[in-house]
Amino acid sequence: MAAQRKYPPELRERATRMALEARRDPARARGAIKRIAEQLGVHPEALRTWVRQAEIDEGARTGTTSEDAQRIAELERENRELRRANEILRTASAFFAAAEVDRRLRSSSSTSTRTAKNSGSTRSVACCPSRPACRSPRPRNGRVGSFPTRRPAGFTTRPPIPAQSDRRAAGRWSVQ
Repeated sequence: MAAQRKYPPELRERATRMALEARRDPARARGAIKRIAEQLGVHPEALRTWVRQAEIDEGARTGTTSEDAQRIAELERENRELRRANEILRTASAFFAAAEVDRRLRSSSSTSTRTAKNSGSTRSVACCPSRPACRSPRPRNGRVGSFPTRRPAGFTTRPPIPAQSDRRAAGRWSVQ
């Protein structure tokens, strides 16, 4: 929510118009902003800022026009929203990827520890049901680990190393 304006827009437009007209007349140009600000009860710096922005909008002075500034503000707001949405999606993706890895770990460990039903044997059931002769505890692709080749974003195998100050606070290191 925008802050409440100290001066109404009509007063702002009128003061700006009067100051621009006074500055164009060489006889009244000196001290015009201060004089008009006192007459209308406006702070001189506020009026000077309004006049400067009006000159930029007219093209008499270089700078960012009001329309451009408004468009930039809208784009920055949209950019913030998109970054927030991307962060949420990235976090959710990492969460679901970790859940998928856990699911694969549980399913692979449960199939490798099952025993043959009919034989009464304690040997593991074949890891490859389509190949009954295979009784290897290894997966069919030959990899021992169950992690995918490419790990999801944000997935780490080790916890981060704490900073030196954290180690001291935790009592793991003696201060020398």
